[in-house]
Amino acid sequence: MISEAELWPPFELQLATPRLLMRPIRDADIPAMVHAALSGIHPVNAMPFSYPWTEAPADELPANTARHVWRTRTEMTKDSWTLQLGIWHDDEFIGCQDLGAKDFKTLKTVVTGSWLRQSAQGHGFGKEMRAAVLSYAFDWLGAEVAETDAAVWNAASLGVSKSLGYEPNGVFRHSWKPDEVTDVQQLRLTTTSFKRPDWTLSVIASEATAAHLGIVHVNTED
Repeated sequence: MISEAELWPPFELQLATPRLLMRPIRDADIPAMVHAALSGIHPVNAMPFSYPWTEAPADELPANTARHVWRTRTEMTKDSWTLQLGIWHDDEFIGCQDLGAKDFKTLKTVVTGSWLRQSAQGHGFGKEMRAAVLSYAFDWLGAEVAETDAAVWNAASLGVSKSLGYEPNGVFRHSWKPDEVTDVQQLRLTTTSFKRPDWTLSVIASEATAAHLGIVHVNTED
């Protein structure tokens, strides 16, 4: 019988840091993902996301989350892709870290986005999981630039970016919520400005994932 990983090679990808396990979300992980989201991610009066998905009613968020995972997976092509990585700490699902790109073959640029359940915030996990995907993108996939953004009031996210070496790349106005203006700080990181962690990322099954994304694999340690 054909395995799930043969159908979709990124399922075998695993990134491990000193405290976290990160891997693409499978269907069996969606209930834990929903539970983490429903437990609370941010204060009700502060929306950190460009799409306010956390404002969905509690009885709608589970199905919305499942559709988002499935859509992200099915819309993946070699020209436009997103790896949606679940984050586990001590076998508990605590959040999600995305790594995506468009026209990666030409631009060698990735974008990141993430969330953590509130009970997991304030422990340095946000920096650790971002450092992990940046190390993976630069050292295994051959990325040259990483981009991200955050609302100008989001000190926690901006602090993580600054600590990893990102540089400001302009402030733009967006309507993340209807009839509201949000000033958004864009940030840019290169391989030379990346402030690397003092630990080494462990990676499993990167070569098959890279091939699936149409990327010439750089690191051969896995």
